[in-house]
Amino acid sequence: MISKEHQKELVDIKNQIAKTFSKSDWLDLGYTLGSYQVIEAHPRLLKSLSFGDDDYEGNILEVLTEIIKKDPKNFKEIKSHLADKFAIPLVSDFISTGHTGTPKRIITFSPQVFNVPIKSQNDKLVTVMLPFKLQKSYDAIKMACNNLSLDCAKADDIWENPTFIQDIFDLIFTCRVVVADFTGKNPNVFYEVGIAHTLGKTVVPITQSMADVPTDLGHHRALLYYPNDQGYLDLSKEIEKRLATLFPSPFNF
Repeated sequence: MISKEHQKELVDIKNQIAKTFSKSDWLDLGYTLGSYQVIEAHPRLLKSLSFGDDDYEGNILEVLTEIIKKDPKNFKEIKSHLADKFAIPLVSDFISTGHTGTPKRIITFSPQVFNVPIKSQNDKLVTVMLPFKLQKSYDAIKMACNNLSLDCAKADDIWENPTFIQDIFDLIFTCRVVVADFTGKNPNVFYEVGIAHTLGKTVVPITQSMADVPTDLGHHRALLYYPNDQGYLDLSKEIEKRLATLFPSPFNF
């Protein structure tokens, strides 16, 4: 029996496989897990892959489910296999032309401290990084997200990984925008903002004091707010206006 949590993660794995796997990749997976016969015996998997048929993704789920039922440990092994197979050990770069026509330099790398999550990007997710004591600030941001029908989360809202920092990395990796509160010069927040910038995420800085914004981040426009009822209300309104410019329709209605 596959748990509800693993079922959701299995869909993310299926999406990655659908985008990247060739027949050779399937055979590699089968031999690695001792499940070659499951893949070979499926009547449609490799055929639908070869012909690009619409039922391919459904066949992926069927085969993955069968492999996991054969041995529940295979769930973890599948994740490990994918992480190893598609990790890029060295930094590489190339020039890509965006929609503006301006050349961009893209870097691709594989982190050593974190595991890259096998999850789909959530284009409605706003991740909030702030000291735990600033709950009212988080509530104001969440209200703004709710008004725009966006998802909002901070690291202590979840517990999906053995380490807290991996949960944080997962949230940053899968989100579209990060709201970071610099109030109190919290070193954890600065560390997390560095991760977000490295991953190319849009970061919206906020603070109760401009003196808390470090010099290296001084060129970023930070939203100043005050820790009182009117200040939290203003924060929510200003965050809502900012997020509305960052999320495409239909999320910003």
